[in-house]
Amino acid sequence: MDTIKTPDEGRRSFLAASVAAGAVSLLSTQMTAAAGDTPIRPFRVDVPEADLADLRKRIAATKWPEREQVADATQGVQLATMQKLAQYWANEHDWRKCEAKINAVPNFITEIDGLDIHFIHVRSKHENALPMIVTHGWPGSIIEQMKIIDPLTNPTAHGGAAADAFHLVIPSLPGYGFSGKPTAPGWNPVSIAKAWATLMQRLGYTKYVAQGGDWGNAVSEVMALQQPPGLLGIHTNMAATVPPDVSKALSAGGPPPAGLSPEEKYAWDGLDDFYKNGLGYANEMALRPQTLYGIVDSPVGLAGWILDHDIRSYQMIARVFDGKAEGLSRDDVLDNITLYWLTNTAISSARLYWDTKHNLPAGGFFDARGVKLPVGVSAFAEEIYQAPKSWAEKAYVKLIHYSNHPKGTHFAAWEQPALFVSDVRATFKSLRSV
Repeated sequence: MDTIKTPDEGRRSFLAASVAAGAVSLLSTQMTAAAGDTPIRPFRVDVPEADLADLRKRIAATKWPEREQVADATQGVQLATMQKLAQYWANEHDWRKCEAKINAVPNFITEIDGLDIHFIHVRSKHENALPMIVTHGWPGSIIEQMKIIDPLTNPTAHGGAAADAFHLVIPSLPGYGFSGKPTAPGWNPVSIAKAWATLMQRLGYTKYVAQGGDWGNAVSEVMALQQPPGLLGIHTNMAATVPPDVSKALSAGGPPPAGLSPEEKYAWDGLDDFYKNGLGYANEMALRPQTLYGIVDSPVGLAGWILDHDIRSYQMIARVFDGKAEGLSRDDVLDNITLYWLTNTAISSARLYWDTKHNLPAGGFFDARGVKLPVGVSAFAEEIYQAPKSWAEKAYVKLIHYSNHPKGTHFAAWEQPALFVSDVRATFKSLRSV
């Protein structure tokens, strides 16, 4: 049994061992099909119990501030929400259940451009399944995609047909989860997109599609711009469609351009609020990520930082900890935060913002990039902004699917997996025979 160090350079140990017999057989097939001699290594998660005990101890020792001065979240993540989260985290959340879910699917690590890349790889039993690489964002992880694995790879058990099947590749971004931590600048959407094309080639896939939201959208769109051999099209649940006049007005902090439709005005309102009130975390990570020592040392500090991504997602999560039924559960939320904690990736993940700001051309994150490959768009009502169809049609010259949904926040695959799966199936149906 080999021992693989976590991406925090050995601070914690996870065990790499053989996975189930089927996964080992799959690995052998993959290595035979792989280009070159770079190995693909099986990976298994086994967190030492001492790390979990230390986590609970740190939560219990949290030094709390006084409550906010206002009755809403305008001063940030509210004390009552954080104390409910901490109580559940320390006393009821069970990481071992999450660990078992991760280990129930085939996990691997392979080195690309000098960095270990972790990925889940689940092949469908159905012949002619379409390969798809799915990329998470921040503050997400592979935890976001766990609910869509079986519906997409085993569609006949989830209301679909064999013709809807996908082979899924779900990598952890560099500096995130179980992937390695870059030791020098240079890992950003451009280099990650190239690495993902290398990964798909190494797995023997000559035709495939890509999907993503948040950073996953940026990576998928850049892949579409790079047009690696075999990439047929992409699907996004956080599209980059903002027209130049809207982007200019947002940057200037001015009023919206005249003549916006009701759908476009709704998108403007979401963007305007986010640019004015919701970019604090992104600005800090883009400018000074190394300063965030507090969220490496305090689990409650890390949880507060992660919850404060966007107001609509935060409000949904706050309702969860108030006992309301939502698309995410308390365990869902804490599985993801615990993964960040156990892998010590609070700062290494934040550096993606810095690297992108300092090493790529300036431009708005949501500005249209000029993608020419076929694109499908899912626009969820409580995303940072719900991309209007009119903007999507201008941003993507080959828009092959568009859906808008009256519910759903930033974490589409995680929170609304049924809607997400339906949209992905519909998007790529026409590309299966290409």
